[in-house]
Amino acid sequence: MKPFGREPALWLNSLSAILGLIVTFNVGLTEEQAGWTVAGVSAILGAIAAALTRPIAVQAFTTLVATLASAVAAFGYEVQPTTTAAINGVILAVLMFITRGQVSPASPTAPASHPARPTAL
Repeated sequence: MKPFGREPALWLNSLSAILGLIVTFNVGLTEEQAGWTVAGVSAILGAIAAALTRPIAVQAFTTLVATLASAVAAFGYEVQPTTTAAINGVILAVLMFITRGQVSPASPTAPASHPARPTAL
C-alpha cells in the first residue's frame, strides 16, 4: 500500500515532523506539555510506521532516536518548545534520508517466501 505513490513510513514521519512544527507556533502549551506532545506523537506515529514497513528494525530505530532526542531536549535541558520540535524534525529528516533505501512497505497480501530447494548436481 503506497498512499499517493509514497511509502507509509515517509508519510507518517513527515506528519510527525509537521505536528512538531505546529507546536512551535505557541499553541498554548507549556514547555513540558510541548515536550510530551512532540515525543508522544513521534513515538506513536513511528510505531505505526514500523508496523507498516519491513524490516521493522530500521523504522523502530528511527522512532527510538527521534523520540529520545525530543525527550532529552524537552526534559533534560529545559529548552523552548521550538527547539524541541526543531530537533525532532531534523532527526526525522536525516534518518529518513539515510534509511530510505533500507525499508519497503509491508504487503499484507504477499505470500510467504518458501525456502529454496536444493538443486541436483
